[in-house]
Amino acid sequence: MTSDKPDFLHEAGPTAWRMAAQVVTAVGQVLLWILTGIGRLLRPITSRLASALYGKGSPPAATPSYASPGGTLYTRRPPAGAPGPAPRTPPLLRWAQAWRDFGSSWAYGPVTGALLALAALIELPLHRLAVVSLPGGFALAATLPLMFRRESLRPAAAIALGALAASLLSGQQLLATTAFAGLYTLYLLAQQLPRQSTGVLGVGSVVTVGVVYLASSSLNDIPWPAALVAVVAALGLGDARRTVETAEASMDEERERTSETLTQLNAAQREQAVLRERARIARELHDVVAHSVSMIAVQAETAPYTMRDLSPEAKKGFAEVAGAAREALDEMRRLLTVLRAEPGTQPEVTPQPRLDRLPELIDSHRGAGGQAQLSVHGAARPLSTTIELSAYRIVQEALTNARRHAPGARVKVELDYLGDRLAVRVTDDGSAVPATIVDDKTKVMGHGLVGMRERATMLGGRFAAGPRAEGGFGVQAELPVGKNRRP
Repeated sequence: MTSDKPDFLHEAGPTAWRMAAQVVTAVGQVLLWILTGIGRLLRPITSRLASALYGKGSPPAATPSYASPGGTLYTRRPPAGAPGPAPRTPPLLRWAQAWRDFGSSWAYGPVTGALLALAALIELPLHRLAVVSLPGGFALAATLPLMFRRESLRPAAAIALGALAASLLSGQQLLATTAFAGLYTLYLLAQQLPRQSTGVLGVGSVVTVGVVYLASSSLNDIPWPAALVAVVAALGLGDARRTVETAEASMDEERERTSETLTQLNAAQREQAVLRERARIARELHDVVAHSVSMIAVQAETAPYTMRDLSPEAKKGFAEVAGAAREALDEMRRLLTVLRAEPGTQPEVTPQPRLDRLPELIDSHRGAGGQAQLSVHGAARPLSTTIELSAYRIVQEALTNARRHAPGARVKVELDYLGDRLAVRVTDDGSAVPATIVDDKTKVMGHGLVGMRERATMLGGRFAAGPRAEGGFGVQAELPVGKNRRP
C-alpha cells in the first residue's frame, strides 16, 4: 500500500529536524567562540591569580650522576623507588586535584544530585513554600533523578524534564535550582544524543516553553526571549562540547597512530642499520680470515713439493687440508654474498686497519679541524686481528660522531690494555648527542652507535655511550682478549 501524500511531506520532518540541529550547532559554536575569546582576554588575570594562590613551583631536583666501570661517563635518572625530595604542592592545588579525582569517581553523580535536591528543598522556604507540598514534590522530581544521570541519562532526564514542565504548566513558581536542573539536563542530553536528535529536542523544548507562556503564569517574571535563549544555549553548549570531545578523541587516535607508525619506522631503521653493519663486519672478517685460510691452503698444497720423503698418507693429508681450506674459502664467499648490504657492493681488497694505524686516524681527525689526543695505558701487546679491527672501527666512528655533533671539541682517545680485555674510551667536551646507550639492552637511535655496539657484542664485550656528568659525550667499549691474543 502506497501513501497518497506528496514526497515533500515525507521529507519535511527530517529536513526540519536537520535545520533545527544546525541552528543549535550554530548557537553552540557562537557561544563557544565567545567563551574562548573571554578566556583569552582573562588569561593574564587568571595567570596572575593562579600564581598568587599557588605560588611558584619548587625547583626540580638535581639529576644524580652514576659512574661507569671505566669512569663517570653518564648522567641517568635515579631508580623509580629511590628516595628524593618531593616537591611541595600548594593547598589549593591539592584541593583542585582532589575535586578532579572526585569528579571521575562513581560517587560524583549521586552526591551532586543529592546536593542539588537538598538545595531545592532549602530554597522552598525562601519563597514561602512548604517542603511537604506539591511544589516540594515537583522540586524533588525535577532534581533527584539527576543522581542517576551517569548510569541512566535518558530515563532520569525524562523524569526531571517532565516534572519541571508539569510544575510550570500547573502554575507552580519556578525555582533557581529546578531551572538549573532543567538547563543542565538539556546540556547533558545534547552532549550525548546524535545531532539530529538534538534538533528534535530543541524544537520540543522551544514548543514547551511557548506552551508554558500561553497556558500559565509561571514564567511571567522572565522575558520569553531570555527563556528561549537559555534553552537553546544549553543545547548549543552541549552540542559544542560533544563536537570538541569528538575532535579531541580523533586527534588522540591520530597521534597514537602516528606514534605507532614512527615507532615501527624507527624499529625498521634500527634493524636495517644493524643488518648493514653486520654485512660490513662480515666483509671485513672475510678479508681478515681469507688471508689466513689462503695461507693454509697454499702451504698445504706446496708441502709435498718442498718436503722430501713424505709418505703417501702425509701427501694425502696435505691434499685434504688444502681441499678443506679451498672449500672454506668458497663457503665464506657465498656467505659474504648473502650478507651484502647492497647487491653491487664488493669486498674490500685493501688491508684491514689495526691499532698501529690509530696515530694516522688521529692525524686525519686533526686535519679535518678537530682536536684529538691519544693515550695508551698498560703494556701494549699485539692482539688478534678481529679485536684490533673492532677497536679501530669503534674509535673511527666515535671521532666521526665528535666531528658531526661537537665540531671543534677536544677529543681524548684512551686505550687501556688490561689482563683479559682491551678497554677503549673516547670522550669529548662538546655538546652531547641526542642518542644515548646506557647498556647493551637499551634501545639506540644513532646508526653509528648501532655499529659500535654490534662490534663489541659480537666479540662478547660490553659497550656504553651517553652524556658525561661533567659535559660532553663519552663512548666506552671493553673487548675481551683472553685466548684471542696473537702469539
